Amino acid sequence: MRNEGLGIRNEKELPPASYLLTPTSIGTLALEAMLIEVSVTPKPGLVDRNNSGAHRDMSFFTFIKSASALRNSFEEFAQAGENFCGTEIKNLFPVIRKIGIEAEKKMFAATNGINTHKGEIFSLGLLSACAGFLAKKKISLTPEEITQAAAKMCAGLCEKDFAEVRSKDKKFLTKGERVYIEHGITGIRGEAEAGYPIVMNIALPALKKYLSQGKNLNDALVFTLINIMAEAHDTNIISRHDIETAEQVRQRAAEIIKKNYGLEEIYKFDRELIDAYISPGGAGDLLAVTYFLFSLNCF
Repeated sequence: MRNEGLGIRNEKELPPASYLLTPTSIGTLALEAMLIEVSVTPKPGLVDRNNSGAHRDMSFFTFIKSASALRNSFEEFAQAGENFCGTEIKNLFPVIRKIGIEAEKKMFAATNGINTHKGEIFSLGLLSACAGFLAKKKISLTPEEITQAAAKMCAGLCEKDFAEVRSKDKKFLTKGERVYIEHGITGIRGEAEAGYPIVMNIALPALKKYLSQGKNLNDALVFTLINIMAEAHDTNIISRHDIETAEQVRQRAAEIIKKNYGLEEIYKFDRELIDAYISPGGAGDLLAVTYFLFSLNCF
């Protein structure tokens, strides 16, 4: 039986533990995670099936084109993990960073220069490589194993990547680098280096809870996103606005969770963020990561 509102597999139809995890199947699940993430509706301030959120240069179809262009890239990430023969997984990171650079080129070619999936290329690419690496070693693909492998691969990443940003010309700084200089927030790099604590401690437990309550997959993921928004210091919001705005969004999301509001309030929240031109893109990326780990049947 399909979930209402999304023609996708429900939680009982997710791949069983015996699912053959090859680079191809891992890449397919990464693609599915991207398609599911953009399809979840409503997503306050983000592109979904109803609207383009707080974005004027992209739509639901832009994301479909982008995700389709990236399909082979995630298989390449997983294949790199499977092929890696070193003893220290952190030495795999330079290999997948090169794949990531090429993936970004594919994305920009498909979207005419619009950044739809840069954050997901980083995280899903990293985790796909870890899944390929662990599957080859026949290590259990639990969320803990995968995210711990990611943390080991990213050890020292923040220190290395941010070491020279203060001396860079400001016009060449990325959004993440500006946020780090101004507020010391390490963004998705820090989340990866820490083993994705928001996903592990907040999002995955929330998704499991909402599904156990009988919510369909779409609605369970909507409320999981709100949980992520209540926790994450979203660098996309900070870079487009300021840290005070980001904190207001966190508090609003936390209120929705605390008071157990329903979808009607989330639709209202969506309109508030659209009107204020606020996009919690970092939270959207973490939702895709959450679904990817979930779809690997990792609980």
